[in-house]
Amino acid sequence: MMATRQVLFILLSMLGSACALYKQWVPDTNFENATNWDKGSVPCGSDQVVFPASSKVAVYVEAAHTLSGMRLPVDGEFILASGAGFSIREGQDPSCGASGTTNFRDSDSLMWFDPALWKAASSFDQLQSGPYLFFVHEETIPCQHDDVVFRDGSSFRVDVSTHENSIPVKSVSVLGKKFSDASDFSQYTSSHLGKLQFHGSSSVRVSGPACNDITGCECGNSGNHDRICSNVKCPELDCKKPLYPVGHCCDVCGAIMTIHFSDNFNIESYRQRLQHLFLSLSKYKSIQMALSKVSKTQRLMQVIPYGITQEIQVVLLDENTGKLAEALAQDILRDIDAQGSHLGIESAEFHASSGASSGGVSGMSGGEVAGVILGILALVAFLALFIVLHRRGMLRVPNLPPLSGWWKDSEIGDLGGPLDHGFDNPMFEKQNTFPEIPGLYGTESLNGITLTHSGVHFVNPVYDETDFDT
Repeated sequence: MMATRQVLFILLSMLGSACALYKQWVPDTNFENATNWDKGSVPCGSDQVVFPASSKVAVYVEAAHTLSGMRLPVDGEFILASGAGFSIREGQDPSCGASGTTNFRDSDSLMWFDPALWKAASSFDQLQSGPYLFFVHEETIPCQHDDVVFRDGSSFRVDVSTHENSIPVKSVSVLGKKFSDASDFSQYTSSHLGKLQFHGSSSVRVSGPACNDITGCECGNSGNHDRICSNVKCPELDCKKPLYPVGHCCDVCGAIMTIHFSDNFNIESYRQRLQHLFLSLSKYKSIQMALSKVSKTQRLMQVIPYGITQEIQVVLLDENTGKLAEALAQDILRDIDAQGSHLGIESAEFHASSGASSGGVSGMSGGEVAGVILGILALVAFLALFIVLHRRGMLRVPNLPPLSGWWKDSEIGDLGGPLDHGFDNPMFEKQNTFPEIPGLYGTESLNGITLTHSGVHFVNPVYDETDFDT
């Protein structure tokens, strides 16, 4: 039994490392798609079809259609399937009803960086029937290592405008043809049909290489985060402490797990493990899971940045209070505690929107330990440099006034009122405070006092001049 489990795990690992992610464009500009017409239905024999004169669009036509008339744009193209075409009918079509005008909807507003216009799967076949994968908003858009698919037998128009010159992807499939070479795809997008399908200030660039890191590769869409989120409307939440995942545009209810991994961690096989062991259970079927590699800034004491670390982020979405996602996170942590060393997981922790959280299963991660050590070494180096500079006289510490000076200058007593200075004693007053009274403390009597090496000599106006030695 143990040998069977090991073989199964190896097969899952091999499958996960070879598995690619496919992102498919959802909308189209097909003639037979009722949502492309303002009346919400495909034009029939009594309808006059109107394409906006200024629009530039390629339209895929799958079948033969009879119309009462058609007004075409200045620039456009029909892609006709086998047996497809148009014919003009005079008079009203009894099966169609009253005649009228049907307008083709504008497709220029469909943006590449709109997460609602893409769906993802782990295989090409699953793009047709599912299951579909859930991602944070940044990764719902095609990443730099993804295969992009535009459905065979359909037309489209997408605005690829971005602040960069190009959008890198692994490959692009259009009308059943897969482009994996940059020059071939560039030649296609320069054609008349390609310009009708891809428009905007940037271009899609086929880069070719897949993600060769079994621990996963970062998506590369963080630079377009604001552009992506401008197309997202966040829902209202009922959970206690909503969470904000990396790469997402909205707060969520659920739980976010952070996994610190080693070099032998396989992100795709671990995704399949979580889906097989937990998400397949009936009690967790309502949970949505997004698993990806992200970069986070390491901060000493949660404040001072000192480096970048890569982590695996597992987002578990719960539509209600987040309690169910919290229970799933705890189950995953127990599995990591038991099998983490075999899965290439060093430690893990989670935070839930219910307010619950956990510490690391395997203690501090290597990055956290390194951060603490670097912080201590930096402090020691700063103190050593301060001492050396101070001893060499290159750095001086300013002299602080003694505490006694502060008390003397203070005019505030112990109880908060002014200090009581007592009474004035004229015998001990300074010279400049004596009153100007002639003969008593005036200058005449003061001039009669002299200092010598032998003592103090003064003149007593009552007696004769006498010397007193002190």
